[in-house]
Amino acid sequence: MAMILNPINPVAFSVFGLPVRWYALAYIAGFVIGYYLFKYLTKNKDSEICLSKKQLDDFLTYIVLGVILGGRLGYVLFYNLPYFIEQPLEIFMLWHGGMSFHGGLLGVIFATFLFVYKNKFSDKSIARNTFRILDVLSVVVPVGLGLGRIANFINMEVMGRITNSPLGVIFVGGPEYPRHPSPLYEATLEGLVLFLIMWLMYTKTNLKTKPGAISGLLCMFYAVFRIFCEQFRQPDAQIGFLTSWGLTMGQMLSGLMFIVGVIVFICAMRKNK
Repeated sequence: MAMILNPINPVAFSVFGLPVRWYALAYIAGFVIGYYLFKYLTKNKDSEICLSKKQLDDFLTYIVLGVILGGRLGYVLFYNLPYFIEQPLEIFMLWHGGMSFHGGLLGVIFATFLFVYKNKFSDKSIARNTFRILDVLSVVVPVGLGLGRIANFINMEVMGRITNSPLGVIFVGGPEYPRHPSPLYEATLEGLVLFLIMWLMYTKTNLKTKPGAISGLLCMFYAVFRIFCEQFRQPDAQIGFLTSWGLTMGQMLSGLMFIVGVIVFICAMRKNK
């Protein structure tokens, strides 16, 4: 029997009449927690990355812009390009929803590269320093992912496919057929489980001494978890399935991400040998 739940108001509270949504709070919390977690990991005596307070604050700005701009552009290009060509002003209306993890990831990579390029490090290699920072971010990223998926569930968006499973959820006042709470599946795998894996890889192995290795692992593990969770998630209505056998856009992008992760991991291990 499906679980029947009362919807949670997507607006957490209001400030001077302006609504503050749970989704926005999830992003803010992700950036704040990520900032201090990144700071903690880079302050460790074994860390190969040493950033001043100013550099750390500047880097947060780069990352925020990378996530927001990359996530939005990724959604526009990967998920709904024809619509945004007809309604270009909608691209800037972030409050209407529509962000892509894969686009956000590309934005973060580009932002990190720019940050390294504009800052001087003792090791002059831009590629090595970029991957060293990305390896630390690989531990941080799942925190934001998990919080974002919980916010998706609160907003009753990107919900799962219709199911007879006892895990199915029906929201009072919504459709009367149960759906998989797929955002919670993703919050568990792409958030909690992925964080634990990345934390152990970074703190309990010597992979952090091989720039790019942990970044490659993040790509591989995330891709596997996302492809699995997409089996329960309802595809975006404007795209549907890409093939007759049920391939989704999220699975295709994650498949490419897995391949990139394998290449990065192998190159990191061979380079450091």
